[in-house]
Amino acid sequence: MSLTLTTENSGRRLFIPALRGLYSNFHDSAETILRLVAGGALVIHGLGKISDPFGAAEMVEGLGFYPGAFWSLLLSCTEFFGGILIAIGLFTRPAAFAAMFVLLVTVWFHWVTMSQGYQGAEKSIIWAAIFLFFVIRGGNRHSVDARLGREF
Repeated sequence: MSLTLTTENSGRRLFIPALRGLYSNFHDSAETILRLVAGGALVIHGLGKISDPFGAAEMVEGLGFYPGAFWSLLLSCTEFFGGILIAIGLFTRPAAFAAMFVLLVTVWFHWVTMSQGYQGAEKSIIWAAIFLFFVIRGGNRHSVDARLGREF
């Protein structure tokens, strides 16, 4: 049995074969847009935290992360600077891993600590899955990682 690697979409049978070119042409662009939006949203979310990096100390200690000042600072930097790194595609995998970890903590917080279940954790689950995608895939060819020719 032989395993043949094919490029994206080349070996798939499409219901509308004429769309193959469209899908192939925009494959990397769609992934880049997702990375830019996810990173940008994380920056915006972290903007309030980075202006007061120790402001979440009490909240993170309430989740069991001690000392609160350290974890609050780390949370602020992960969201703000990690979002910038993800958006531009520099150190994409470690930045996305850190963001995914933060989102998984928020899943725990909403689902278990606040007893909100899936409904309370839904957005965090979706965002964690988006960042998992970039942990696995990296920044793609439209990233600073690709320009440098190195990635994690």
